[in-house]
Amino acid sequence: MEGTVVAVALVVVLALLVLRSGMRVVNQIERGVVFRWGKALPQQRQPGITFLIPVADRMRKVNVQVVTMPVPTQEGITKDNVSVKVDAVVYFRVTDPVRATIEVQDYVFAVGQVAQSSLRSIIGKSDLDDLLTDRERLHEGLALMIDSPAAGWGVHIDRVEIKDVQLPESLKRSMSRQAEAERERRARVITADGEFQAAQQLANASRIMSDTPEAMQLRLLQTVVEVAAEKNSTLVMPFPVELLRYFDRAAAKLGSEGGPAPAVPPAGGAQAPAAAPGARRDPRLDEVPAPAPAPQSLPHTEQA
Repeated sequence: MEGTVVAVALVVVLALLVLRSGMRVVNQIERGVVFRWGKALPQQRQPGITFLIPVADRMRKVNVQVVTMPVPTQEGITKDNVSVKVDAVVYFRVTDPVRATIEVQDYVFAVGQVAQSSLRSIIGKSDLDDLLTDRERLHEGLALMIDSPAAGWGVHIDRVEIKDVQLPESLKRSMSRQAEAERERRARVITADGEFQAAQQLANASRIMSDTPEAMQLRLLQTVVEVAAEKNSTLVMPFPVELLRYFDRAAAKLGSEGGPAPAVPPAGGAQAPAAAPGARRDPRLDEVPAPAPAPQSLPHTEQA
């Protein structure tokens, strides 16, 4: 009786040891691929506790998290013959652990090599402007190029992004000069446009002032007020404008009547210089030539 109890106890302990040796724990971020006698089972093991047949089963855990893999800097020549260095980053994850384990030896290394070759290929097919400005389209094309072979490995490419584009120093200086020239061109165009608009406004103002002469006088008075407001300015008006207009109208009136134009005193009320004391004055200067008599018509006589 005691031997039977011992035998049962040994069997129970042995069973517990077998179960303990075949028990595995799969984490939430992993999936288990079981190989039974070297053949992979189609059913993957889910997170939690799973049991394997001792000696017959062997399990391999596969991480199903998103993997962030930087792509080393690749040097290439663009479509417009510019040498550049480009680096990128690839985001991918395993969607089929069984295929990722069977179809490829190291799916991480395989995805990295495909990413490098695809990046060099996309550099040769693109222009420099596309690499600098149109990166979204390049990201989509690069992700498609990497995802084509990776789909057969049970790997899905979530996203590919170009991080940096390194340009030669000579090209950077050329682009800087081009940007400066473009800004200078815009500045000159804006200045010329402002001068053109100002000229148009001045032309409109001149037409309005020509139609209304009083506007010129008002503008003159406004300018006088603006100049007089400055304490460090001196305003000199040697001759009244209205007096000039008076003499102009008088000269025009006499010219139309045929008479001699009146003598206009010099500006500022200046007079002829007086003779020095004791000097003789030329009497011819005081003589005013009499106007020539107008020709008279002779009376017409009839002959018998």
